[in-house]
Amino acid sequence: MALQSGKKQMFIGYSIWSKPNSSWTLLGLRLLAFLATAAATLVMVLNKQTKTFVVATIGTTPVNLTLTAKFHHTPAFVFFVIANGLVSIHNLVMIMVDLFGSKFDYKGLRFAMIAILDTLNVALVSGGANAAVFMAELGKNGNSHARWDKICDKFGTFCDRGSEALIASFAALALVLLISSISILKLRLKSHTAYMNENIVLPN
Repeated sequence: MALQSGKKQMFIGYSIWSKPNSSWTLLGLRLLAFLATAAATLVMVLNKQTKTFVVATIGTTPVNLTLTAKFHHTPAFVFFVIANGLVSIHNLVMIMVDLFGSKFDYKGLRFAMIAILDTLNVALVSGGANAAVFMAELGKNGNSHARWDKICDKFGTFCDRGSEALIASFAALALVLLISSISILKLRLKSHTAYMNENIVLPN
């Protein structure tokens, strides 16, 4: 309670999300999301397989062709790497903000900016993961109508590592979706608290 102009004004607390335990929960979720997106990025970037194929035989001499499968040969995988890399950086920055952000809060905009960025990151991870899944399906089964041959029967290791990166990315998607929901809820509670503090006045 605080006295202002002869009236008593009630200050409403932040609810459960302002408690230290909840802050540490959100921090833990961000750390897990950072690890998942970083793992997805690194696995895809380091994914490479080289194989040699016999394409012809001249007399008794085989003619060999060496091919290498790399992530940057496919634009969807490049986007996947960029998307997960950016979200990794975002979560790392947000961990710093959660730890030290109260010192740099500007006019109470910190929660709003975090909620907006978290929502954008959900879209970013989702877009990258789904684009990569489309190409992974094409690489595994091909497309007979477009006459695109599958490659996973020839580059099995490359496809297996790509699948691992996708699993990590979809795990990250679930985490950033949960983080975004919590961020929006915290923003809503903060706005509601500010409104109640300004408008609820108890008579003497």
